[in-house]
Amino acid sequence: MDLKPRTRVWRDGRLEKENFPADQISDYLAEPDTVVWLDLCAPDSDGLALISDELGLSPLAVEDAVSGHERPKLDRYDGHLFLNAYSVRLSDDGTQVDKHEISAFITDRALVTVRMDEGFDLDGLLKRWDGSPDLAEYGVAYLLHGLLDLIVDGHFEAVQALDDKIDDLEEDLFADHLPATQQRMYRLRKSLALLRRVVLPMREVVNTLLRRDLKVVPAPMGPYFQDVYDHVLRATEWTDSLRDTVTSLQETRIALQGNHLNLVMKKLTGWAAVIAVPTAITGFYGENVPYPGFGKHWGFVSSIVVLLVTGVALYAVFRKRDWL
Repeated sequence: MDLKPRTRVWRDGRLEKENFPADQISDYLAEPDTVVWLDLCAPDSDGLALISDELGLSPLAVEDAVSGHERPKLDRYDGHLFLNAYSVRLSDDGTQVDKHEISAFITDRALVTVRMDEGFDLDGLLKRWDGSPDLAEYGVAYLLHGLLDLIVDGHFEAVQALDDKIDDLEEDLFADHLPATQQRMYRLRKSLALLRRVVLPMREVVNTLLRRDLKVVPAPMGPYFQDVYDHVLRATEWTDSLRDTVTSLQETRIALQGNHLNLVMKKLTGWAAVIAVPTAITGFYGENVPYPGFGKHWGFVSSIVVLLVTGVALYAVFRKRDWL
């Protein structure tokens, strides 16, 4: 195990002790009216072996917890539930999403969280729990609500930040910064796709927890979990809406590039026409055949006049039609 485990124990809804040795968990669970939390960061199978034996955790759930890269889910095993989810955080430039996996074993009187790295905001989770001590009497449901509420709020904040970035992208789309805009658009679309894979399964996770047959959420905690579920739905719908918006922006960008190319081709064609007529005239006068004014000074002057008049006339016509 890479980092020291974090522990807490509540008795009768009041925080009694924290950061005690993990091997004392079984002693606290043997006492009545206690609820225990244990956090492990980047453990291996051996690191979970002791806790697995004490809490009777399924080997399949333990394997999922240490293997990493599992999809967000809630699995039901004999005697406990296994939760897998991801917290997200935007990069400094606000266009890329960093995700951090966290798993949880949920029993009647214990919550064991397993983090794959230190990216998860554990201090923020403790503040959530400490900020609502009146709910501590509901035991594991109180701990689980704080965990899910923190994760889902992080999803919501990420979606909101990406929405602001897309608004900025809409303003820059019509500016003359197409290559840079295209790169940002690609990164935003990639971030939204990743965020959707993280957010969408959470709808099923929270909805399953609200089922009465699981008996995980007591009636007084129901509205709190329902509020989390509403946030999940809003984040999911918002993510889908932003994906559609980015798709529309990409289509608009392609249309703008097509219009820009047509404008360039129109101008090139106009200039080619302006140059073609004088070229034809000079080519004709370059023939070694007699023509009006051949070998005369006034013939040379007339050819220059014809060149200038036709060139200016074509330029004026094309300019009037907005071809140049």
